[in-house]
Amino acid sequence: MRMTRFLTTVCAVLGAMLLIAVTPAQAQAPDMPTVNLLIRAGRFVPATLEVPANTKFRLVIKNEGPGAEEFESVELRKEKVLAPGVTSFLIFQPLKPGSYKFFGDFHPDTAQGQMVAK
Repeated sequence: MRMTRFLTTVCAVLGAMLLIAVTPAQAQAPDMPTVNLLIRAGRFVPATLEVPANTKFRLVIKNEGPGAEEFESVELRKEKVLAPGVTSFLIFQPLKPGSYKFFGDFHPDTAQGQMVAK
């Protein structure tokens, strides 16, 4: 009986820890500025993103398909591959004012963009 109670308690604690660990950053930081980016037919829409300078922010990326695409920036040290129909996000630490290029590896000729921190 004690062992069953112990195992139930351990499972409850582990379950709570797992729930906390997988809670999306969106729910943890509701006041964080959010910038949206679409991937449509191998292009970024909009191609130029204005983001807040000197402020931590969230970039929500939605791939409208029809194929996979990647958001990648060497300057920003970020990359994220998205299958068709997938929405995901990246968190950016505060950026200094300036322009930062990004691209998509699956459509290198058309998937080009820049992030302008103001």
